[in-house]
Amino acid sequence: MPKNYSIIQKDFFRESGEWLSPLQILLKCINPNLHFIYILRKAQKFEKTPLLGFYWKMVLRHFQIKYGFQIYPQTQIGEGLYLGHWGTLVINPKAVIGRNCNIAQGVTIGQQNRGKNEGFPVIGDDVWIGPNAVIVGSITIGNNVLIAPNSYVNIDVPSDSIVAGNKAKIYPTKNATEGYINNKV
Repeated sequence: MPKNYSIIQKDFFRESGEWLSPLQILLKCINPNLHFIYILRKAQKFEKTPLLGFYWKMVLRHFQIKYGFQIYPQTQIGEGLYLGHWGTLVINPKAVIGRNCNIAQGVTIGQQNRGKNEGFPVIGDDVWIGPNAVIVGSITIGNNVLIAPNSYVNIDVPSDSIVAGNKAKIYPTKNATEGYINNKV
């Protein structure tokens, strides 16, 4: 893969499996998920530019409310972000998310305010997060991890695992996300 593709092109590649021109990307923005990712990446790109940064933050705020995605420009998110469905999604701005991450609707990636895991999650590369999963605290999610729908995860999860349930139970699995994460960048 040539390295001159923008982060927006890499995000959109995850959806289509094709490298799109800037015009093709704008045409795909009819999809709320892709539209939000486009605006989020613009807000991240211009975060430290006073006028453009303010403009993109205001646009992002509007679409956070419209689409139900609560993701802020300060959130560190690797290339290849894929939001499977639109609807309530909350990600703490101090969370860190790796490359090729799929996040479904209803997911919360948040802060734990007390106890031994006080803090924010760090999520590795090639992670699939199912609908309504909750990931909280100063925990580390490894690479190649599938987090099953409706799971509550407040423990470290090693790479090459499936985690499911409330209380989270870890199942070591070599090909945990095979068939779940397509068009990796």
